[in-house]
Amino acid sequence: MNDIDIVCRQLAANRFMPLPPPQLMSCGDGDFRAIGAEFLGRVVHATGLSPSQRVLDIGCGIGRLALPMTQYLDETGSYDGIDPIFSAIAWCVTNISAAYPNARFRHLDVRHPIYNPNGIQDPAAVRLPFEDGTFDVVCVISVLTHLHTAEVLSCSAEIARVLSPSGRCFATAFLMNEPARTALAAGDQRIGFDPSEPGPVYEANPDVPMAGVAFDEDFLVEKFLRNGLHRRVPAEYGQWSGRPGSSFQDICVFEKG
Repeated sequence: MNDIDIVCRQLAANRFMPLPPPQLMSCGDGDFRAIGAEFLGRVVHATGLSPSQRVLDIGCGIGRLALPMTQYLDETGSYDGIDPIFSAIAWCVTNISAAYPNARFRHLDVRHPIYNPNGIQDPAAVRLPFEDGTFDVVCVISVLTHLHTAEVLSCSAEIARVLSPSGRCFATAFLMNEPARTALAAGDQRIGFDPSEPGPVYEANPDVPMAGVAFDEDFLVEKFLRNGLHRRVPAEYGQWSGRPGSSFQDICVFEKG
């Protein structure tokens, strides 16, 4: 076990870390602290993030990744989180930034039918409030699973813009491919995509289209390639379709070049 794995185990058991109130929980089921610590480890292992680097967390929610990041980044590193849910950002500013000045949060008033239906900014034309090349690592966890094609293309363009020349992007998604279709057809899936649909975009619930969105794998990867981001390593496939995996969603790491 290496140092980051030890840190993550300690963070998962740290009951002195602040815990958001139940009414603000919008990041799925499971133990808030344990999942945050798990993703810190995944990000560090997958991207090579060092404690002195600069992190952007798109869709930071109520600080599930931010809190463990405060224990990993040193005084020269920084964390910025953005989210469309104002109440989540307000909680993070009060409970995290107040204690950790290098952890900063901004409300991005982008429109989303579930999370911010009255948002002002068009999600297909949004510009992130950061200068070019600001970040070493950008995290997009459980964000692409709630966007459609135009929004994904805009998001990938902004990720490429704000990443440093050697920057990496840690992204999770539902990637449709033949093994996923086979597992879905077997009926062991944990989310209800129809593998018989032609794609390249799939909705788990047509009545709430952006509650869960999957993409044909090559289709999604091309949207990042179009903006100069290629996969650093093959995807790590998750359990969402019913196939075995150590995570729920599929994980991709993109880099410039």
